[in-house]
Amino acid sequence: MAEVLSDYVETAEDTQRGKFLTFSIGKEAYGFEIKYVTEIIGIQEITEVPELPNYIKGIINLRGKIIPVMDVRLRFKKEAREYNDRTCIVVIDIRDISIGLIVDQVAEVLVIPPENIVPPPAGKTGFHNRYIKGIGKVGTEVKLLLDCDKLLNDEEIDTVSKAVE
Repeated sequence: MAEVLSDYVETAEDTQRGKFLTFSIGKEAYGFEIKYVTEIIGIQEITEVPELPNYIKGIINLRGKIIPVMDVRLRFKKEAREYNDRTCIVVIDIRDISIGLIVDQVAEVLVIPPENIVPPPAGKTGFHNRYIKGIGKVGTEVKLLLDCDKLLNDEEIDTVSKAVE
């Protein structure tokens, strides 16, 4: 039985390998591995929680589960923008916590083969971004591939976790 289960888990991971959910923040196209994504929902009422960083907009109640939500636009130090009918919350699981990421617009799920992913430019070029894991080449476009585990550091995860307890 355990062997069948481990085969199933491996198969599930194989079907997700190389798949990225892509979305936009302003004019930039981003993506992250689909394995992190729990669900995608429309923007909804967010309850503000005092003393959280400005990019953590507050919490939502998703079918009885309290989930902190982070505005990715603010996290990346971009100008705030009013939410509209294209604005989505992408719920992801990182390090045993579910968090909602507010993005301008979800695009699609793409398969990006490993040979079409290059590392971000080295620090010598002046490009330093701890959130970028790689750059995916898709036709004539590029997608900045995020490292979900680095969107929040340990201290921030701790702060957010306490806010939802």
